[in-house]
Amino acid sequence: MIKKDLSRWGGISSLAFLSALLIPAQSAQAHGYLNDPPSRAFQCQKGLNKDCGGAQYEPQSVGETFKGFPAGVGGAPLQGPVDGKIASGGIGLFSAMDAQSANRWHQTEIHDRNISFDWKYTAAHPATKHEYFITRNGWNPNEPLKRATFEGTPFCSVDGGNVLPVSGQKHACVIPQDKTGSHIILGIWTVGDTDAAFYNVVDVNILAEPDLPGGWSAVGSITPSATLLVGDKVKARAFTGAGESAAYSVEIPIDSAEEGLPQNWAFKLAEKINQSQTLIQAGIRDEQGNIAPVKGKNNLYAQKDSSVVRYELKLDVKEDALARMALSGISSEYVLDKGRAKVRFAMLANRDMNIEATLFDANNKPVGTLKTLAQGDSNTLEMDVRSEPGTHHMTLLGTTVDGRTTRQDTQPVNLTGEGGAKDYHFVFPQNLESYEAGTRVLQPKTDEVYECKPFPLSGYCKQYLPTANGFEPGVGDHWQTAWEQL
Repeated sequence: MIKKDLSRWGGISSLAFLSALLIPAQSAQAHGYLNDPPSRAFQCQKGLNKDCGGAQYEPQSVGETFKGFPAGVGGAPLQGPVDGKIASGGIGLFSAMDAQSANRWHQTEIHDRNISFDWKYTAAHPATKHEYFITRNGWNPNEPLKRATFEGTPFCSVDGGNVLPVSGQKHACVIPQDKTGSHIILGIWTVGDTDAAFYNVVDVNILAEPDLPGGWSAVGSITPSATLLVGDKVKARAFTGAGESAAYSVEIPIDSAEEGLPQNWAFKLAEKINQSQTLIQAGIRDEQGNIAPVKGKNNLYAQKDSSVVRYELKLDVKEDALARMALSGISSEYVLDKGRAKVRFAMLANRDMNIEATLFDANNKPVGTLKTLAQGDSNTLEMDVRSEPGTHHMTLLGTTVDGRTTRQDTQPVNLTGEGGAKDYHFVFPQNLESYEAGTRVLQPKTDEVYECKPFPLSGYCKQYLPTANGFEPGVGDHWQTAWEQL
């Protein structure tokens, strides 16, 4: 895990430094980052931050150092990252994270003081606690981050129970009322089975309103989205610091097609809240502070006595029983030319659907894939296939655009002709996290097969995001560092 010498990247030869750069991509033991709101390093991987050094490829490895922050203030023994190295954790590979100026990093806009922090754990360690610190009012955004930059106590702390945390388990917190504009949030995941903690900085622009006149606080909104069907339900779920509150949660059924229109069910739900609640109100505030429902987006407000800190909207939708989809126009055979063929077929549906078609060989390996939006009753599709002669099966999955219904059809497909296609394990980027030395992938963008290079370069084979694809086989600027074209 962490080393006693936090300056371990200094004073080494260029060859040794290159090896140091490569090893974390393959075998780093730091495993986690703030996913939402996204950490500075994760924003690098998403392409929103630039000139990030190694953090672009390893957001999960940034900020691991000794636990104990903010000890070190007022003459106490120093624990945690040293001042000026808080964002990187003192790890030289990630020193770019310590650069600090008013316009250096992309900021996430925060519109609601009721915020849920969500960590991505790529390999979790037991957590004793998660803490969230925020910069002081009047902090200087053009100076390196120091302990004195942050408030001395966290504005939110979550007991970890010394058990393994799970990605998706969100931490409900409230940003202090006096915090507005540009700030930095420091999230700390303190580990229970080592002497380490993981430090992630989040650059934010807080646009959320403070408490409103009359004792009301904004706790969420009813935002019209999907069209609902008769029999569906929509629920405004209330949450306090102790979890979901049934007393302040409100649900309505959809009784007609007209009620199912987004602006109408939003209005109906807001009306139901106002009729059934006194400490919660829904609607739009006028200049006199009155709150009234509208046909459209309705804000949610709570009195402090309710203890409600946020609302979440839940759509309880039933399956569209009338939705139909089927494969059509499958040929009796398709002829391979040097292991390749274009397979044309049709699909029939009575709904617009997101389509995923996969052709499997006799060993159930995908040898062709296709994803598209199919609109209208009949669509002709074409799939590029690489395989050997023999019996195959085409599987077609269709999901209605509202996500409520999935249909599937599978039919046999016979491939004849000439084999000889290069073998591969996956169609890039399927099963990305399993890539290792020797993994062969088919790149749909070039229709070529690439093999992952041996360690330590193999660590770069799995470094990919659509917005940060430098090592994408055959496509990225640095793909030859990680891949060999077969």
